Amino acid sequence: MPIKTSAYAHVRLTVTDIERSRKFYDDVLGLPVAFEMPADADEATREQLSFLYGGVIYQLGDSLLGLRPVAEERFDEDKTGLDHVAFAVADQAAVEEAAAHLDSLGVAHEGVKDIGAGWILEFRDPDNIALEIFAPK
Repeated sequence: MPIKTSAYAHVRLTVTDIERSRKFYDDVLGLPVAFEMPADADEATREQLSFLYGGVIYQLGDSLLGLRPVAEERFDEDKTGLDHVAFAVADQAAVEEAAAHLDSLGVAHEGVKDIGAGWILEFRDPDNIALEIFAPK
């Protein structure tokens, strides 16, 4: 019998430079931090938060988005693994606002596209991970 699931619990992306990636995701998405290692963490706290692997986990609605600094090479969606991550927004206007926000940050993107089922905005993070903003029609 198939496993019955209704949503993703979390996605963790591997990155090459955690400071650079944190700045990008903070600036672009502005998500609240759910878990990070406090700078003054004692040994017990470090052990308890070892699942962070030196990274950060953001709260994304009912899900989590994590960054883990272990990658040694840039992302390539043509290799086995991840193709892209799409973030949902309410409507076409929100996709247009996202494009303007990326423009204000100097983040290159493909422009808003009508794909029939909705609108998408494609862009890349500093490790070349393919990201997308999506709004259904």
